[in-house]
Amino acid sequence: MAPTEVERTRFWTSRELHGVELLHAHYIEQRFTPHVHEGFVFTVIEQGAQSFRHRGSDHLAPVGSMVLINPDELHTGSKAHEQGWRYRGFYPDNRLIVGVLAELGLAAGGLPAFADSVLHDPQLHRMFAELHRLLDSQASALQQQTAWREAILALFQRHAQVPAGRAPGHEPRAVARAKELLSSQLAEPPSLEALARAVNLSPFHFARVFRRATGLPPHTWLLQRRLEQARGLLKTGCTPLSVAMQLGFADQSHLSRQFKRTYGVGPGEYRKACGARPG
Repeated sequence: MAPTEVERTRFWTSRELHGVELLHAHYIEQRFTPHVHEGFVFTVIEQGAQSFRHRGSDHLAPVGSMVLINPDELHTGSKAHEQGWRYRGFYPDNRLIVGVLAELGLAAGGLPAFADSVLHDPQLHRMFAELHRLLDSQASALQQQTAWREAILALFQRHAQVPAGRAPGHEPRAVARAKELLSSQLAEPPSLEALARAVNLSPFHFARVFRRATGLPPHTWLLQRRLEQARGLLKTGCTPLSVAMQLGFADQSHLSRQFKRTYGVGPGEYRKACGARPG
């Protein structure tokens, strides 16, 4: 074992997801004794491999896989690789899972369950890894709540036999009202749940209706409006730093990255080309 390798853990709860517990850990010598969780456990193996016993059998979860544990199921955990294993874990309350499924009318059959202990699904692995990083960032509640619902629905539909929800309908008044609200609160946008309440739809149904109408999830539509406003402010001579602060970007570099991805040039270059004096 390399002398520089040490165990590291970071544990926190997500306010935007109403207390979902999250863990990012690198374990080397840690051995979990047999235990249970009241809710589901989803973990994303990022490095190394984990060995664990679950439902009377031994399992191996290599890098690129996910571990799925249903509520109240006894399991253990230890390294299956000399350098240990690094993973990202989600520990949601059962009510949150039922709540997401209920938003699409998919919770009538009670709490679903997973048949597999180890999941080999590269798309879901990537989706949950990105979600975990998102929940440890300055991303808006609007983006975090949308990504959480999309990931949970994909996981349970693919691997817990949850049926597909009804197709989103056309709700032009709700979409128009949501656009008004987002446009009026560019710097501090409402959460997905607040938007849904304002237009009298469930959060997940609203997100799907909005995407069907605009081709974009609400947070991406919001970003496009911010960038349009940024162009206008830069043309009038506002500095990139001032624009970033006015429109709710995390910082100037965040504005610069998003602006260049969309328009091909940085905000400073755009401002200069439009005739504004550098400041």
